[in-house]
Amino acid sequence: MTAVPHHIGPAASAPAAAPRRRRWHRLAIPLGLAGLLITITVVTHAVDQPDPTEPGFLSPVATDADGGSRLADALRDRGVVVQRETDPLLAVLATAGRATLFVPAPGLLHPDTLGALRDLPGRTRLVLVDPPRQVLEAAGVPLVPAGRRWATRAVGPDAGGRPCTLPEAARAGVAAAERQRYAVPPGRSGAAVDRCYAGGLARVPSSVETVVIGASDPFRNDRIDERGNRELATGLLGTTGRVVWLDLDGPAPPPPGPGGTGGPSWPADREGSGRGTGTDGPPGGGDGGPGTSGGNRGDEGSAADGQPPPSPLWAAFPAWFWALLTQLALAALLLVLWRARRLGPPVAEPLPVAVRSAETVLGRARLYQRARARGPAADTLRSAALARLLPRLNLPADPPPDAVAAAVAARAGGTAAQAHDLLYGAEPTTDRELLDLARSLDLLSRTVVAGTPGAARADAGPRPPAPTRFDPPAAADPPADPPGPDRPAAVPRPRSAPPKEDPR
Repeated sequence: MTAVPHHIGPAASAPAAAPRRRRWHRLAIPLGLAGLLITITVVTHAVDQPDPTEPGFLSPVATDADGGSRLADALRDRGVVVQRETDPLLAVLATAGRATLFVPAPGLLHPDTLGALRDLPGRTRLVLVDPPRQVLEAAGVPLVPAGRRWATRAVGPDAGGRPCTLPEAARAGVAAAERQRYAVPPGRSGAAVDRCYAGGLARVPSSVETVVIGASDPFRNDRIDERGNRELATGLLGTTGRVVWLDLDGPAPPPPGPGGTGGPSWPADREGSGRGTGTDGPPGGGDGGPGTSGGNRGDEGSAADGQPPPSPLWAAFPAWFWALLTQLALAALLLVLWRARRLGPPVAEPLPVAVRSAETVLGRARLYQRARARGPAADTLRSAALARLLPRLNLPADPPPDAVAAAVAARAGGTAAQAHDLLYGAEPTTDRELLDLARSLDLLSRTVVAGTPGAARADAGPRPPAPTRFDPPAAADPPADPPGPDRPAAVPRPRSAPPKEDPR
């Protein structure tokens, strides 16, 4: 039997705030899992990607996954001379004659050294791997970064809808060269630039030919044998027959100058030692000299004077990744909102333990009050009243409303319209109207039950007179608490009969 809430008032809303504070985990747990998944993905990707600032990155003598020893061996097999240098100025001086200057980590060059890239001798090819904007501007290269991918993609040379005129790229075919894309800035749209691999590879023809590639994959030991990476890397570096390989173990120190400032200087002793380094061996400065990699590591503190290129997190991912992440966040938010609050009518479930009827009535009344569900509460009250009235009126289980109203009016008094409005009327709009409806239905049920012939009575008091209308009791003397399952109706005590007179 459906319990009928007998009191819905402001006092029932006080304890309802406690469960609401315990629902924070419904929002925190899904968002925490989503944040953990994103964090793991970002950290895993960051660890998997090579770091140009680490020692041995694309070094011709490093044999690990991020090294370049396999590329150096492939160049030697083709008859190309590989000359390793660890000092930027010595590497620039070593390009005298026809040579290729290979800079695997341009971001490690000091800003005062970048101007020397403009003064390279003619017939020199400069190959830069993933150079930032500052390096391109300082070297006078008419290119700017134009978008970065989450990971390197292997594409053909003519990808992007533009034909590739670089012979080395045409021979290599599909290669992993598209990660950082490059484009001509708007102010220099007339510059002659050959772009391949959807902008991942660009060549600026001039007296000093500059080749910019936005991915290090074709040069690394772990990726050189994939697709056309080997052919592309050896073709870019082996054109001139000699490669000056600038191998930096960390940020390069500032070049020496008058008073320690100003542009780079070209001492006479450095010029001689720069050409005497030899091939396939250590630099001419020796292990302890200023031109060795050890000197670079010792002067890492002076590299702080330069301003490294900014690399914000949003620039490390393509635009489609952020759009996808936003859509996933919105979908997760909708899922959380859907699961956090139940939509639709309450579902009847069997209780695992026995609960007192008073507690059930009070709990459901609080739920109705918090949801402002006066309509469902009124429907519950009317359904319970009809369940008690129909057997007393000898009506079927689902009679028409007009028949019920007529039978109730004939038994309890009043008009059929009043009975119909009480049992099938509109929803109450205030708590006071809902309380009046409950009292009227309770009074009507007691009146019909009391007027049923042969009905069992729970009290020994006199039968109350049948009401002539279906209004609630007068407000002048309201009951302290409406009767319900746990509070039976007050039974008036019968008056004692007057003593009978003696017939004698």
